[in-house]
Amino acid sequence: MKNILIIDGAKNCVYDIFSATEEEFALIFPEGTDIAFSDEIFATGDSPLLGIAFTNIWKRRIKKSEAQGIHGTIFYRLGEKKAYYPTRRDEDAINPDGSRLR
Repeated sequence: MKNILIIDGAKNCVYDIFSATEEEFALIFPEGTDIAFSDEIFATGDSPLLGIAFTNIWKRRIKKSEAQGIHGTIFYRLGEKKAYYPTRRDEDAINPDGSRLR
């Protein structure tokens, strides 16, 4: 199982972590990526399979104190963050001018 952090644009977002099977994770995050944006997930993926995957994932919330790592992050309604993650890899995060964030 892999853990996914959810970051939503809502003011009351609580940044929950959910567990996904390897297969579910692979549907959401293309090979080598660990950042995803909700609009891109459904634009490029198999909608029926993704619907089933997310139905199952939403049933597997993990308390932050019990999480054993975060393997991926999904941004909802935060398209402005795309400029910081052009490779969709957290470790490659950059500023809009191209300078590294870390």
